[in-house]
Amino acid sequence: MNELNFRVATEEHAAQIHQLVETAFRTTDNRKDWTDNLGLVSSFRLHVQEIIDVITKPDSVMLMATNDQDILVAAIGTSKRDANYARLFQLAVDTSQQRGGVGRQVLEYAEGYCRRIWGVTTIGLDALSCRKSLLSWYLRCGYEMTGETTPFPREKFEGLALPDDLCFVEFEKVLGEASAE
Repeated sequence: MNELNFRVATEEHAAQIHQLVETAFRTTDNRKDWTDNLGLVSSFRLHVQEIIDVITKPDSVMLMATNDQDILVAAIGTSKRDANYARLFQLAVDTSQQRGGVGRQVLEYAEGYCRRIWGVTTIGLDALSCRKSLLSWYLRCGYEMTGETTPFPREKFEGLALPDDLCFVEFEKVLGEASAE
């Protein structure tokens, strides 16, 4: 795996990140339990303004990972919620780079960023309940299910047959001590 270069995104990167997130979230993947609702995947929509809002909001950043040719291969959103807690969201990896460890590298960098820059001790995130493989992946990355769920925004997907129990599963991870980097 090639080494990734990380930086904080600016508004000029919003369109590029938007394209990456939409492509990554819409990909059809035949792995069992990766996603079991292709209608949901194909209906996913994100607006560039949503990316700009993250980039320009205080205590919130989009982190970009580029390869050695400065091509965007992954991104993740981070948001500080209080002195000890931050959230991660919209982890997206270029479809040609998936299954190669890029996601784990990006997740670890985002955790380190939140610890170094904001001094947080706990990270939270969520994942769609139907994505069993993704839920397991977060567990393998050291996250624990909190037992809480967040409702899925069904109003954004009217007309789709969605499972009654579809929701976001909440995870948390307590970070280790900050190391000298």
